[in-house]
Amino acid sequence: MTVGVTLNASDARNQVDASVELAREAAAAGLRSAWFGQTFGADSPQLAAIVGREVPGIHVGTSAIPVFGRHPLIVSSQAQTAQAATHGRYHLGLALGTRLLTEGGFGLTFERPVARLREFLTALRQLTRDGSADFRGELLTAATPVPARVPGAESGVPLLVAAMGPKALRASGELADGILPYLAGPRALETFIVPALTAAAEAAGRPAPRVVALVHGVVTDDVDAVRRKVTEQLAFYEQIPSYARVVELSGGRRASDVAVIGDEATVAAEVRRYRDAGATEVVFSGTQIAGEADRRRTWELLGTLATPSP
Repeated sequence: MTVGVTLNASDARNQVDASVELAREAAAAGLRSAWFGQTFGADSPQLAAIVGREVPGIHVGTSAIPVFGRHPLIVSSQAQTAQAATHGRYHLGLALGTRLLTEGGFGLTFERPVARLREFLTALRQLTRDGSADFRGELLTAATPVPARVPGAESGVPLLVAAMGPKALRASGELADGILPYLAGPRALETFIVPALTAAAEAAGRPAPRVVALVHGVVTDDVDAVRRKVTEQLAFYEQIPSYARVVELSGGRRASDVAVIGDEATVAAEVRRYRDAGATEVVFSGTQIAGEADRRRTWELLGTLATPSP
């Protein structure tokens, strides 16, 4: 199982420079992947391309780009360019998004998200695999009167989805290469998410899907104080039904209940629980919440748990 971390340098004087330095530190610690979120700030595929180019060997990914407010032709261009820049080490994550950001930010109606995801994935698969598409769906069209291939990206682009609900899992199993569940503990993975995803992939005749579990956690001795901070930080997700449901399926009440906080032995044991529950990869986020010393301590531990990327 490979282990990685999300990189968040949005408070730095220069986010790109700081992200490169953090990625170098992650690679030196033995971590295998670095992931970047997508909001309204830095463009995550571009950031991943730069970091992957500057830090050879480490895999980079975005987690995750909402399908509302984007078009498969544009996302394909971004993803293929990142793949060429990193020589095959880029992984593209997509998400349904949320009503708040979709309607409040883009002014788009947040309706039929899974149907849009299905059409987006179908068109994007054609584009990243063939460099062309002729897709005309109910919600979007993606056609290429001129070539859309980026030389150097012939290996294609792995497509992952931040899916946790039944319909999104079914779409991901049928059309994507795997998923990026967040705030989904081992119990939710083992009893609900992995079985549903695997069944959908098998029914569609697709290979076993990747399960890249994003885990909010940190190695620290100040467990109670850090958990209070995490409770405040993650409270936003409790207002989103899909996250609230997966926290409950994980045996938690608050989002912070599924955070992994403790000493090295505690965190290592939890990583093994995710592996045993069906995660093929684990990516830790929020490791900076307890300060730089505990972030480095966390990365050092995670580096010892990582195995080489395929």
